Amino acid sequence: MQRLADFLDGIARVTASIVRWLALVMVLVQFAIVVGRYVFGVNSIAAQESVLYMHAALFMLGAGYTLLVDKHVRVDVFYAKASDATRRRIDVFGHLILLIPSMLALAYWSWPSVRNSWKILEGPISVGGIEAVFLMKSLIPAFCVLVLLQSLSLLIRLMLPVTSSEKAAA
Repeated sequence: MQRLADFLDGIARVTASIVRWLALVMVLVQFAIVVGRYVFGVNSIAAQESVLYMHAALFMLGAGYTLLVDKHVRVDVFYAKASDATRRRIDVFGHLILLIPSMLALAYWSWPSVRNSWKILEGPISVGGIEAVFLMKSLIPAFCVLVLLQSLSLLIRLMLPVTSSEKAAA
């Protein structure tokens, strides 16, 4: 089971190592847009939309890694002062009752829109924009799959027995 969890973690790490570069590219493109508009009087709707696409991809595809490194949003009202055993129970509850059903529902309810978008190869958001809204909509099921895989990995780790080194670290 440990090897499966490590493999699933690897998917999140590889995905993050690729999409993290979108942050740099996004800043450079946005800088070029501003310089082009205000210095040279040139504007490109496609370039503006590319920033939107990169932003969407960065956050949607990076969500699984965010969950892996425990940097996701958490309500710490009870969690912060809870014992390790209680935290494990809260995490299991959160994955099984909240996160996994939410991701499955989102994937289920968004799939018809994604499928239809691919069927018609849905065009740009704005006139003159990138003719690939279907690709951006595909980020929704990709997001769901990546978060579900990472949730499964974390659940596997939560179900593994606590080692003495983990007890000592706590």
